[in-house]
Amino acid sequence: MINSLSNADVAVIGAGTMGIGIAQVAAQAGHRVFLYDIAAEAGQKALAALRSRLMKRVEAGKADAAATDALLARIAPAAALPDLAGCGLVIEAVAERLEIKQSLFRDLEAICSADTLFASNTSSLSITAIASALQHPQRMAGLHFFNPAPLMKLVEIVRGLETSADVLTALQALARRWGKQPVLCRSTPGFIVNRVARPFYAETLRALEEQIASPATLDAVVRDAGGFAMGPLQLTDLIGQDVNYAVTESVFSAFCFDPRFQPSLAQQELVLAGHLGRKSGRGFYRYDNAGTQEEAAFAAPVSAPAAQITLHGDWSSLPGLAGALQTNANAIIEAGQTSPFACINEVTFMLTNGKTATQTAAETGKPVVLFDLSVDYANASVIAISPALQNGEQHNATIIALLQSLGKRVIVLPDYPGLLTLRTVAMLCNEALDVVNKRIASAADTDTAMRYGVNYPLGPLAWGARLGWKTLLQVMDNLHEFYGEPRYRPTPLLRQLAAGYPPADFSLTTGDRAA
Repeated sequence: MINSLSNADVAVIGAGTMGIGIAQVAAQAGHRVFLYDIAAEAGQKALAALRSRLMKRVEAGKADAAATDALLARIAPAAALPDLAGCGLVIEAVAERLEIKQSLFRDLEAICSADTLFASNTSSLSITAIASALQHPQRMAGLHFFNPAPLMKLVEIVRGLETSADVLTALQALARRWGKQPVLCRSTPGFIVNRVARPFYAETLRALEEQIASPATLDAVVRDAGGFAMGPLQLTDLIGQDVNYAVTESVFSAFCFDPRFQPSLAQQELVLAGHLGRKSGRGFYRYDNAGTQEEAAFAAPVSAPAAQITLHGDWSSLPGLAGALQTNANAIIEAGQTSPFACINEVTFMLTNGKTATQTAAETGKPVVLFDLSVDYANASVIAISPALQNGEQHNATIIALLQSLGKRVIVLPDYPGLLTLRTVAMLCNEALDVVNKRIASAADTDTAMRYGVNYPLGPLAWGARLGWKTLLQVMDNLHEFYGEPRYRPTPLLRQLAAGYPPADFSLTTGDRAA
């Protein structure tokens, strides 16, 4: 029987950025914390740096002096592993090497009580593999914090093959007591966040490799038009190109080289050149004040005759844009059950569906301009469009002028299937559904992980439900047909949802499938 961890002493092994951050979280919650590092000076330096950071907050009036002193007093350096014998929870945050972690926990099992829980902060290694070194692997789980640990709310609690249910329950309760948002998942490569997030980077990296637009323009589409907090290339510069590439390579290898996770040669080239992003002064962007920083390319102001607009179909999945067109452009609505599209003068204006605009124009015999997905069309400052090659200049000018009259800056992309934000969200949703389908995590925990772990504006599954599963399946099928690659194959659960036959245990809110 697992004892409550509410008053337990906590050991943190590894005094790097994550280790000292986790120690701060535990001490802040009232635990006595023992910080151990194989290099004794590393622990002392980490504690000194923590004291300096926290005291600056006190001096700035952002923290209470007495509470800060009490927090720091609860963290003590440990000289050797036997000093951790009385701890109820040991959290490991050492180098990402399986043999090191296995050796460490093998030693700890001989030192600590049989009731002590063991947890690893690994982001990439199998919890099952780490626990296999133990005589009692049921006491071992993953406790994956996100950097910086004191600020990021998400904690992935990872179940190895042998992890006991009592251990998971105790860690979930502890995470909530620490003010964190726990999600439960099975031990598979990348867990939830590092797996589901791969397409966020991959689709923009692919567009860059295919010379669709500059890094700044591609980032602006996803960030300013799509509604994500940062553009994918901007974010990889912040994370570090070497770090982001290594995670992708690790997931790709762990999934037996599944094309869904294939690394980018463009990113590999940056790593080989030492252009690692902010930390090296150069990545996709420059940070050394050398030369002019590239900016996104927007359409120049366009004048065009007033447009006559008719909205067709069900626009409930795109309310912001429909509202803007109605309010500011006197659109006429002809509601129906079809997918939403607008007739603007003689031009068909519609959300991309994974086909090219040129293909759609050839099928309909009409000029076509496709627009990209946004989480909030009403407040987005930018909208991305793609015109068919058959269009005349006036057709495109009509659409650009109309969107500019609504206060939007317009990015005109080449005729690219799925544009950028929609194909990215479709791939994120498809991957999230695969996680749920294989019972790695529940739908609710998967969406929670992506919102709290990487700050997505909506969980991928909530976004998929908003757009409609049929729409998402159409996008994936069209991309799959266009490229002829298994990378874009729809997951079986997406096909079930689109057909209107969700599993009885599928829900985005309550009653989720057991992880």
